[in-house]
Amino acid sequence: MQKVTKGPSAVLFPVPAVLVTSCLEGGEPNIITIAWTGVMSSEPPVVYISVRPVRHSYRLIKDSGEYVINIPTAGQIKMVDYCGVVTGKDVNKFKETGFTPVPGTKVRAPLIAECPVNIECRVRQILSLGSHDIFISDVLAVHYSVQALDEKERLDISRISPYGYCAGEYRELAGKIGRHGFSKGEQL
Repeated sequence: MQKVTKGPSAVLFPVPAVLVTSCLEGGEPNIITIAWTGVMSSEPPVVYISVRPVRHSYRLIKDSGEYVINIPTAGQIKMVDYCGVVTGKDVNKFKETGFTPVPGTKVRAPLIAECPVNIECRVRQILSLGSHDIFISDVLAVHYSVQALDEKERLDISRISPYGYCAGEYRELAGKIGRHGFSKGEQL
């Protein structure tokens, strides 16, 4: 396969597009769309989000030391995009999108009721790496909508309709093509 070499860039894809909520004590909650997020450790559970310091949510997350990662569905893509292109300095994104804030159990930041998965996080470390700062955080609690679970109360990804952010576009993820470990013992 012939290759063309270009300069360095952040071209990893797909990445999840999530809604991150934050709030200072006595303040209005805010929602920001984040595509640079992921898992850093499973034991203990540690995740991260990457935020530009100029964003309104940056100060809320840095000053409060906590936030909630809300995993939306493909059907919510218009609201997800909206929360990433308008600033919470000027707009109440909960009011504009119709999302419902629900109190967290471990943090002040609200969960988004309409999102099937909500992950409450407390910041353990902030790394400044250039255009974005990385908030490395401990997972304090995970909430699942009953509709997202199967009969054994396990997460059923097909009920969520997940999607990813790919080079400026939102792309739905196709159906399952395998399961972890399925290739073991098979001819490659």
